[in-house]
Amino acid sequence: MRHIKSAALTAAALLTLGGGAVFAAPAAEAAVPFPSIGWQQRNCDYDGNGFDDVLVGAPGATVSGAKGAGYVTVQYSSSSGLSTTKKSVLHQNTSGVPGGAETGDGFGKAVASGDLDNDGYDDAIVGIPGEDLAGLSDSGGAIVFWGSPTGLHGADSTWLENPDQLRAGANFGRAIEAARYFAPDPAHPDANLRDSVAVLENDALLFFTAPPGATTQQLKVSDRGMRARDFAPLDTDFEFRNLSHGNYNEDSWADLAISGVTKGDQPGIGSVQVLHGAPDIADLGDGGTFGGGPAIVSGDWDGTGQDDLIIGDTGVGSPLGGGISVYLGRGDLSGLEPKEVQTWTQDSPGVPGVAEAGDQWGAELSAGDTDGDGHPDLAIGAPGEDIGTVADAGAVWVMRGAPFGLTDVGVKSFDQNLADIPGVAETSDRWGGQVRLIDADKDGRFGLLAAAPGENTGDGFVWVIPASSSGLVAKGTWTYDGARLGAQVADAQFGVAIDE
Repeated sequence: MRHIKSAALTAAALLTLGGGAVFAAPAAEAAVPFPSIGWQQRNCDYDGNGFDDVLVGAPGATVSGAKGAGYVTVQYSSSSGLSTTKKSVLHQNTSGVPGGAETGDGFGKAVASGDLDNDGYDDAIVGIPGEDLAGLSDSGGAIVFWGSPTGLHGADSTWLENPDQLRAGANFGRAIEAARYFAPDPAHPDANLRDSVAVLENDALLFFTAPPGATTQQLKVSDRGMRARDFAPLDTDFEFRNLSHGNYNEDSWADLAISGVTKGDQPGIGSVQVLHGAPDIADLGDGGTFGGGPAIVSGDWDGTGQDDLIIGDTGVGSPLGGGISVYLGRGDLSGLEPKEVQTWTQDSPGVPGVAEAGDQWGAELSAGDTDGDGHPDLAIGAPGEDIGTVADAGAVWVMRGAPFGLTDVGVKSFDQNLADIPGVAETSDRWGGQVRLIDADKDGRFGLLAAAPGENTGDGFVWVIPASSSGLVAKGTWTYDGARLGAQVADAQFGVAIDE
């Protein structure tokens, strides 16, 4: 078991939502521009065989009698695709994993991946936002499982927490994202090759990095991050929700989108802040503020080689039933265009269905090329969609990518009452509560993982919808749950989180 060693990096500055920033301008870049990193470059190959693996969270699961302790499953892929036999189940009672399974921990409520030590094997980060520490309820924590030729193991894991300010109700680990946002030591030749971890608490963002030259995988935390109050409109509180990374400004560093919603007297209004990566953490730049959220996803929808950002708006003030907005990268160092170039709802031309209150169309998003044409498509989850008279059964849409962005041609929708989709739509299944497009067999076409965390009154199931030259097809869809992977089932909420 490896434990975090706290040490200060150069301080990260704070940001305001109203457009004022106290970040220094990013330093000039001489490096070769970093490629777009949204849907094209995944970082979840834990055993280094060249195929993307799948990390699924089941935070409601009972472990050794502790309800809601949670677990994650790891499925290792190959040229044969996604496996349910070559797999691992990890939790806090797994040998070598820090801590122990406790009621309400929520292990696996958030998951992420990245190569944190630049050894060629991707590492998994698992959030535990309900972890109690030092007598403080729901202070939260996270665990890093280090990749290896044989995948992820409990004996090779590192504990993360907020080392400077443990607080009750902070929910450290509620969202996680790993990418190369900055160099931990700009003078070190290996410094720009290590991913750093961005971790959300309810009201704070922290960065952790493995320093170059470490003999073991250690992670150090920046001496301060950002506070949600600095994102909040005047006279409101603000709570962080989600993270997504991409390269929005065509430099050598990943950028980070942070979403959240207002609380207090004006609750539920979504907002997204973008930070531009830089050689040093002190130079992270203000990439702009965008309305909507809290769902966000990055990808190159207009084929410029620079990532764009799509925001799913299901909060207060959103379109009826929810909607999505597309913000394109400008093709230079300035980052995203300040105004959306496309907006979509269920009432848009070509989109099946009708927008209705409570649909939550856009509550979950994922990018991937489902037909192999070189353009990313977009999976859109609507877990509140009613199927006929069945409330909150849930559904998923897939919009096709085109050279100019998303198109209304060939939009498809899927639900459990569709022929060839196993199961039946039932109340509160929330099918599409999590969606992920993955290319498990590396054939250039991304299939869909559609999770229904509410299936079987909260047990949770995942559907695997295959890809073809015409995009996703219902025929050949299959399902699995925790039991198929050798894990506990009852109230597990299997599929609440799947690594993007």
